[in-house]
Amino acid sequence: MSNKAKLFLTAAIFISVLIIDQIIKVNVKTGMALGEHKDITNWFIIAFVENKGMAFGWELGDKVFLTLFRIIAVIFIGGIIVKQIKIGRSAGFITCLAMIMGGAAGNIIDCLFYGEIFSESTPYNISQYVGWGNGYGDFLQGKVVDMFYFPLIEWDMPSWSWLNTIPFLPHANEHCIFFSPVFNFADASITVGVALLLLFFRNDLNTAMKDKGQTEEKENGSTLVDVESHTES
Repeated sequence: MSNKAKLFLTAAIFISVLIIDQIIKVNVKTGMALGEHKDITNWFIIAFVENKGMAFGWELGDKVFLTLFRIIAVIFIGGIIVKQIKIGRSAGFITCLAMIMGGAAGNIIDCLFYGEIFSESTPYNISQYVGWGNGYGDFLQGKVVDMFYFPLIEWDMPSWSWLNTIPFLPHANEHCIFFSPVFNFADASITVGVALLLLFFRNDLNTAMKDKGQTEEKENGSTLVDVESHTES
């Protein structure tokens, strides 16, 4: 595959992930109340939740900082993709990176614009499009919409009191669920992209990391030579 075709592939995957992710999110946000759920099967549920943080509902650090971090990460990944295409990396490897970049960008859109254009979602009111500047939050302060919930296995812990003394284990009589996080299509795209990289393109990934390390060593070496030459003169 030519470099031009790989660039087209990257753009197609990136745009496709964004469109699919936003179609799902907008339909959920404007069609369901916060906390509402629809059972597709016993283990596949559409459950509308919102979060202010990272993927899978994690909330870490300041909201504006996280949004800016996402934007920088997307730009960084884009630069990596262009570089990897130039040196002839495989189309599969490029596809994985494009999926990760598209997923990261999908959640950025929520953070940038949803607070400006949608009314607040509550357990009693379904959000509506209200026009720019009339929404529930400011620019960069939008909440990320999540909806996919897969409680694959559920069980109750035994009533043994000694379970309460073991760190990181569920307590006695506690109801447990596997898999409990609620996520969106963008999160899934990132996760699948990373998983495919580790499973099928580990050699490409290792080579790319080695190339990056060698480039940094050369740059540091050149800087050291320049400093020494100026010092001697």
